[in-house]
Amino acid sequence: MVPFAVAGMAGFAVAGVVMLLAGARDSYLWTCLAGFLWGIPGLLTMLRHDANRRRRRALTHPSFTVDPD
Repeated sequence: MVPFAVAGMAGFAVAGVVMLLAGARDSYLWTCLAGFLWGIPGLLTMLRHDANRRRRRALTHPSFTVDPD
């Protein structure tokens, strides 16, 4: 799920830069900034979810190993 959160944040960042260079209205720039900033909690949530999923899978499937990162 992390790549989806990162891709969404990157999409908003690229759209913001394009709109800034194109001289778009301020409301569009604020929308891109808000989308990027709302992506940060989404990214953190997905990182936490993936870590917990690996831990849960290791508990329920003994053959699954978790690499210590």
